[in-house]
Amino acid sequence: MTRSRIEAFSDGVIAIIITIMVLELKIPKEASLKALAELLPVFISYIMSFVFVGIYWGNHHHLLHTVQHVNSRIIWTNMGLLFFLSLIPFSTGWMGENHFDHLPVAVYGLNLLLCAIAFYLLQHVIMSGQTHSSGLIEALKKQRKKGITSLIMYIVSIPCAFFYPLISALLFIASAIMWVIPDKNIEKALRE
Repeated sequence: MTRSRIEAFSDGVIAIIITIMVLELKIPKEASLKALAELLPVFISYIMSFVFVGIYWGNHHHLLHTVQHVNSRIIWTNMGLLFFLSLIPFSTGWMGENHFDHLPVAVYGLNLLLCAIAFYLLQHVIMSGQTHSSGLIEALKKQRKKGITSLIMYIVSIPCAFFYPLISALLFIASAIMWVIPDKNIEKALRE
């Protein structure tokens, strides 16, 4: 299997995930600001998840460009990442429909944690196949530090959701801000 094939499949799955999320947005039954205001938690959860899926898509794209040879370990760890990403529409919808209540926020945090672990594992599998570029290995190690920080933030957000769901949401946003721009070190190492 070529790298372009795994990229195309992943892009298709991610496009479907975003489509499912947007289809979950319900149109108000009446034309009033009150009806729109009632949908605000759903819309906020959609925006957060759209940003997260976009971040994963961008970083996944950069990560796959480091692959020299696709093997079964890469295929299956990539499938693990896509599986946990495919659960985001569910956890997003549940959190939004329940106005960021404790348990749905904790489940959303767990979903993000599982996505982060899956991305970390994919990165580890890809890094273990790197033999040529020390610059690329260093760039991936720097990105791994951000990944570990995110993992810690998600782990903290889960129990925190049962007491202060707003703090959990702020941890989600902080993690997204940290990842929103893909690491330029990988692009630089690939050019060298």
